[in-house]
Amino acid sequence: MGILGRFFGGKHDYPLLDSSTTAAKQLESVRLPLEKLANETKDPLEAVPAEDSVYVFVGKPPKKFGIAWIEHGEKIVNFKSLVDEKGLTQDNLQPLSEKLRKAYLSHQDKPRYVTKISDREVVVIPSASLVKNLKGVVEQTVG
Repeated sequence: MGILGRFFGGKHDYPLLDSSTTAAKQLESVRLPLEKLANETKDPLEAVPAEDSVYVFVGKPPKKFGIAWIEHGEKIVNFKSLVDEKGLTQDNLQPLSEKLRKAYLSHQDKPRYVTKISDREVVVIPSASLVKNLKGVVEQTVG
C-alpha cells in the first residue's frame, strides 16, 4: 500500500520484523504486558525495544501521542500512572511530552519494521540511540 494508504489509515509498508533479531526477542520477553497494552487501546502503537524495558508510542507521533513503557518485564507505566503514583501534574507532563516528541523526531530516519501483537500490527523501531534518548528523558523527569 502506498502513500494514500498511510493517509487513510492503511497498513504500513515496513518489512516484517525477523523473529531471530534482538528486537524481536526483547519484545517476546514482555509479550504479556504488550498484549495487554495492545488490547487496551485502539490507537496505533510503535514499540522501541530495549534490553530492560520497551517504550511504546501510543497514537500518532510526533503530533498527537502518549507513551507507555514496560518496566521489569511486567509493569506498564504511562502518563496516567505517573500522575497517580508520582504526583506529577500537567505542568510536569508537558515538558516530558515535548522532549519525547523531539526524541522521536530526531530518530525518524531509523529503520522501522512491523510485527503482530495480539492480532494488531505494531511498528517496531530497533534503535539503541532512540532508547538512550528515551531513557534519559524519562529518568530526568521521573527520577
